Amino acid sequence: MKTRCYQIIAFLLLVSLISKAQVNLQNTGILYFTGSSDILYINGDFTNTSTASLTNNGSLYVRQNLTNDQVFAGIGNGTLYLNGTAAQSLNGLQTFKTYNLNTNNSAGITLNNNLSVANSHVFTSGLVTTSSTPNYLIYEAGSSYSGDNDSRHVNGWVKKFGNTNFIFPVGNATYERTIQLTAFSASSEFNVKYQQSTPNTTQVLSPLVSIDPSEYWSVNKVSGGTAVATLNWDNSKVSFPYWVLSSISAANYNGSQWTDQGGVGTATGNVTTTGAVTSTAMSSFNLLTFGSRSFAIPLTLINFSAEKANDYVHVAWVTDNESTVSHFEVERSTDGIVFSTVASVPARNYNTREIYSINDSTEIKTIVYYRLRSEDIDGQHKFSQVVAVRNTGSENTITLVTNPVHDNIILKSRGQVKGPFTILLSTSAGQLVHRQTLMIESGKYCRLPISAQIARGTYILTVTNAVATYNFKLVKN
Repeated sequence: MKTRCYQIIAFLLLVSLISKAQVNLQNTGILYFTGSSDILYINGDFTNTSTASLTNNGSLYVRQNLTNDQVFAGIGNGTLYLNGTAAQSLNGLQTFKTYNLNTNNSAGITLNNNLSVANSHVFTSGLVTTSSTPNYLIYEAGSSYSGDNDSRHVNGWVKKFGNTNFIFPVGNATYERTIQLTAFSASSEFNVKYQQSTPNTTQVLSPLVSIDPSEYWSVNKVSGGTAVATLNWDNSKVSFPYWVLSSISAANYNGSQWTDQGGVGTATGNVTTTGAVTSTAMSSFNLLTFGSRSFAIPLTLINFSAEKANDYVHVAWVTDNESTVSHFEVERSTDGIVFSTVASVPARNYNTREIYSINDSTEIKTIVYYRLRSEDIDGQHKFSQVVAVRNTGSENTITLVTNPVHDNIILKSRGQVKGPFTILLSTSAGQLVHRQTLMIESGKYCRLPISAQIARGTYILTVTNAVATYNFKLVKN
């Protein structure tokens, strides 16, 4: 029987090497690899039936799909190579067990059946994706892996047996996002999967006040005692909240609320780049992510101003609570609607009160508008109010002080401009939506309430009397 088996192997090897054709192999009897020099290349599908007896002490290469129905497979001490060029799958009714595993398929391998590794797994190329049944890539007690990264990891479920420290090589097919379990109090069985869009983030139990909304790990303890979880963040891959580092904790969802699992004050790294936090010993596991005992501190813009000097405009602003600001942009407009950047200033992020200023020497014909854009490290931004600067050479004029407007239009008289003026507000198509008479005093501000019934949009504001007419384009928001 043994000689006959190797005749079959030799024949298959010859066909594979010479013709490179697809050759499927179905094992219904005994297939035994004696030692490391025994190699079988299967250039097609391999099926190990329920009546088969497979023991691999050598090298088994499968380039297409593998199906296993053998109940008690002899693991041996050999290596299974899944090295196809088209997408492969593992199927069948019984877990396929191998001593060593090498996954080398850039097109990916899908587990529609459990695949168990007793010793070592090398991620050479491509993702391993588990089905939603779920099925698992199983690491037996004492096993390990190497070669994982963003393009080579498990997109799905990983099962681990034993009591040795283990980093689960899980991710979302774009990024690998590992989680580590250590300090097992007993031999355990854990199932882990990485997921995004954290659920129920408003259901928080004190002392936690905030939960990371972007990512979490499903961690299921099937058996065993306590363990410690270490979670890591990487802002270049998945956005992380801009919390105070000392307030970060591990958080576990108990089925109704996110609970604090410790680690406060021990988190390492930087919230703007990478870091990690380690929980206390846990006995119950469900969903794990990051929590915080304090809210993110927002930037406070205390003041923003722009004033005309001799031949430039001096723009200044004062901030407080800077911690995650990338930079500030001073923007300028001639109509209060379309703005362009005139200066970019890096943020200091010292968490103290800061004073900034720039000088803009661009010529002012009549009036210009300035606003400040503060941009966070994650790309989010917000604007200051808009301030107007008038050319001091224009002695008699009316200016629109703020734009856009909400519920009030504010005008400013300069020089000898005064008296009753007719105020007309029209759509860009010329439809009149508001008309009234307004008494304007020389050198004073005038406030014109605007009805909430006027829809948001762009309008033409006309301020006119028998002497002069002033037209402004404004935006109501």
